[in-house]
Amino acid sequence: MIFLVALLAFYVGWNLGANDVANSMGTSVGSKAITLRQALIVAGILEFTGSVVFGGAVSATLATGVANPNLFVDSPHLLLTGMVAVLIAVGVWMQIATSFGLPVSSSHAAVGAIAGFSWLAAGVKAVDWSSLGFITLGWIITPLVSSAIAALFYSAIKSWILDHPYPLGQLQEWIPWLSAILLGVFGIVVLPSLTQPASAWMGDNWGINISDRNLSIVSGAIATFALTWFSWRQLALSAETTPQPLLLEQQMGRFQVLSACFVAFAHGSNDVGNAIAPLATIVYILNTGAVPLQGLSIPLWILGLGGIGIVGGLAVWGSKVIATIGENIIVLQPSSGFCAELATATTVLLASRLGLPVSTSHALVGAVVGIGLVQDWHSVRFSTLQSIGLAWLITLPVSAILGAGGFFLLRQLIN
Repeated sequence: MIFLVALLAFYVGWNLGANDVANSMGTSVGSKAITLRQALIVAGILEFTGSVVFGGAVSATLATGVANPNLFVDSPHLLLTGMVAVLIAVGVWMQIATSFGLPVSSSHAAVGAIAGFSWLAAGVKAVDWSSLGFITLGWIITPLVSSAIAALFYSAIKSWILDHPYPLGQLQEWIPWLSAILLGVFGIVVLPSLTQPASAWMGDNWGINISDRNLSIVSGAIATFALTWFSWRQLALSAETTPQPLLLEQQMGRFQVLSACFVAFAHGSNDVGNAIAPLATIVYILNTGAVPLQGLSIPLWILGLGGIGIVGGLAVWGSKVIATIGENIIVLQPSSGFCAELATATTVLLASRLGLPVSTSHALVGAVVGIGLVQDWHSVRFSTLQSIGLAWLITLPVSAILGAGGFFLLRQLIN
């Protein structure tokens, strides 16, 4: 039983990798800052690392935070059957969306499927309707906010650097600020996760007591200095042999690739839960005969399985959605791609601080559109946006129907 469900979770992770990883690498490939093969390798490593090292917390939340587990205390087999239905629903919907090259939210698909089977199994009260309301609100707010931030970032870079009479000189002056902004935004997401165990280890083994916050600040300052020095050095080495416009975009491309790496790591640590949370719940029920009420510890082999699935799907099918994000909405340069990545991260971070569940896919598409509107709104391919928007609108109801339908069929087969 566990083996078959593990294969199903691997299938979900595979489809998740094929679709959602475009969030981290789509703009970098579209702007030619990195090749598709390089993107697949880099994203694969970072997605897997993020999944295994930091994927447990989100997975535990998703496993017990959408459906009310107290309603299944007397019938854990219903929750087990429902989670199998969730895996089928999310996997099928993500594969359909990926086959059409449409970036959709795996988080919304997972929540929709859980809500669908819960409603059928235990009634309306089994669904956390406030969470669904937040998700719907996030659909509207996320792309709008991300679009506005991206337009602001790109307008500033265009005005202060790209359109300046001496753009390379301006870029040299702005490199420290760009480094600080980039590492500041992404460091808030990644560094606390890295410095918390490091701080504890230093205290236990070396007797050095330094807070996670202070260690994050010191690490961020060192990283900013290193990135600034490296960028200045590369700019100086290439200034005499490379045309200025090309050199400018090459330098911005380095910032963009680094930003994409951070997004890939954060994405792996967050969205892997959509594939493995149902599996973790099923394994817990099979091993204990009870329903997890407070959250649960995710075994390392389950985290690894989700990470491998994401990497496999990314490598085999990821190019379709990457092409949609990076090439089929607007034509991107490294400078505009960097602004899109930065706006996406900023939007998602702000939403996290406000406790609003949002989709990275929505944020990134909104950012790309915002940049297109600043460049020339005629360059935005609205036919592509119509297809993406339709996929967004139907993700939650379709996944809910698939989850409920799968749960009904499984119960009929079991009985």
